Formats: sequence, structure tokens, C-alpha cells
Amino acid sequence: MVKIFIDPGHGGVDSGATGNGLLEKNVTLQIALLVRKYLTAYEHVTIKMSRTSDKTVTLSARTNEANNWGADYFLSIHINAGGGTGFESYIYSRLSSSGETAKCRNIIHNEIVKVNELRDRGKKQGNLHVLRESMMSSMLTENGFIDTKADAEKMKDKKWLETVAKAHADGLAKVFHLKKKAHKDDRYTMTKNTPGYYTAEDAKKGKNKKSTMLPGKYYIYKQASGMINITKQKGVPGSWIDPKGRK
Repeated sequence: MVKIFIDPGHGGVDSGATGNGLLEKNVTLQIALLVRKYLTAYEHVTIKMSRTSDKTVTLSARTNEANNWGADYFLSIHINAGGGTGFESYIYSRLSSSGETAKCRNIIHNEIVKVNELRDRGKKQGNLHVLRESMMSSMLTENGFIDTKADAEKMKDKKWLETVAKAHADGLAKVFHLKKKAHKDDRYTMTKNTPGYYTAEDAKKGKNKKSTMLPGKYYIYKQASGMINITKQKGVPGSWIDPKGRK
């Protein structure tokens, strides 16, 4: 099982860079959560994040958690500032530019610049805590400049965030030779309004209604106790239904 640690930069009292109505801590978290979502489509990979909400996490806490977990890769996601434009990535400054960490970084970097519509500022090295103190291969990405309007406008675009996040995930999949999960009949067709519930047990008992699932095609997220969790967004939990009540 490949262990990937995703680190959304900043958070909580540390907003990171700011500009054009954006806070770095929010943009990094959006991208990181999407990276996690896309990685769950692959087999034999488990993901841990330094934060999944807007909370303060010290740099030491981030690397300590990854090290103690025994992560195989540490990916730190950031947004740049300082009046420039474009994308760049970093590995630790004391590592060889032709070593294993550099090779992994190159693969991920190349996947990102294929699709992010930003100028490629290059593959760089730096003496940054998360790169220096992590005990596994690691990289840090700087996904545009928050204080440059053209870059910031992209950060406000949900589709751009999804594209950039998927490229991070695709790069990691290439590095670790991950294979997509096989989905057998992962679509579900609803033919009439059906109550959706919070848990499989709720659906089974017909209590604690969460929503009404309208007719249409859905993805199957999970199955348990004869109940099905269906969703419009693949890989994201939806509502539980009793399949006997769909027709």
C-alpha cells in the first residue's frame, strides 16, 4: 500500500499569502482536498492530510505526522506571491538534481504544467522545512501568484482547481505506477423520487431522511446492508437509499 501525505500550506491563524480577495490557506486546501478525491480512484493507495479544514498546524507537526505514519511521499501545496506569474516546484536544496526525489518531482511537475495554463517557472530547490525534515521523497508546488490578477482569476475557477488537482494526482499515480480501481456497474438509475438518508442503517429503517433523490443517473459510492450510497459526483459520498424503493 502506497502512503501519500498531502499538506495544504498554511491554515488557521496563518493565512499565507493574500491578494485579489483570496487567502492562500483556502486555495491550498481546495486543491489538496481535490487531490485526495482523485487519488481515491486508484488501487493500493492510502492518503493522509496535514489538515482537512481551516486549522492551525505547525510545520513540525506536519512533518512529524508524515514521518511517524511512514509516508512514501510528502506533497506540500502552496500558492506564490511577490508580483510574478506562473508555476514552480521545489525539492530540498541538498538533494541531487538527478536523484530519485528529483525524478519523482519531474514527473509530477510535468503533468501539472501540461494543463495549468501558467508559465513554467521551473524545477527548483530550496531549504524549506517540509522538504528538509520529511524523511521520504517530497516536493512543494507553488500554483500561481495570488497577487497577480490573471493567476488569481484562475484560482477562483472551480474547473481550473479541479484540473490542477487532477494533474497532481495523475503525476503521483505515474510515480507509483498506480492502477485505477475497476468499477463494475458503478452507475445507478433512479426512476422516481426516492428518499435519501444519512446512513445505511437509516435507509434500512426509513428514518432520518437527508434528501430526496430525483430521477436520473447516479454513481454508486458504497454499498452496505443491502443499502446503496449514490452520488452525482463520482468518488464523493452522497445519500443512502433503499434500492427496493427506487421503482
